[in-house]
Amino acid sequence: MRVMVLVKATAESEQGFSPTPETMGMMEAMGRFNDELEKAGILVTADGLKPSSEGKRVAFDGTGRTVIDGPFAETRELVAGFWLWNVKDMDEAVAWVKRCPNPMPGPSEIEIRPLYEMSDWQ
Repeated sequence: MRVMVLVKATAESEQGFSPTPETMGMMEAMGRFNDELEKAGILVTADGLKPSSEGKRVAFDGTGRTVIDGPFAETRELVAGFWLWNVKDMDEAVAWVKRCPNPMPGPSEIEIRPLYEMSDWQ
């Protein structure tokens, strides 16, 4: 089972990354966690995203396309980073997320979403 594990953005993550002792310590802890995921054969890929101020959205309406520049409102609905994991089931994914170091300096949230598989369409 493949899952996308989404690290939700916070006001702090939307300000961008600055190499402070606290953020560098968080990055080192996350690196060790990613090493564990890799050794367990779960990690497919992972990365952090720059703040939404550096992003764009494309809105679709029929044949029309509108480009919207960031930053985007509702920070709690944005994604700051992600993993793609291959796990045996959702319980295993939850167990791994519970082991994850807090990805933000303060309160944060991680969302787990299963990907569609070919077997879902048969």
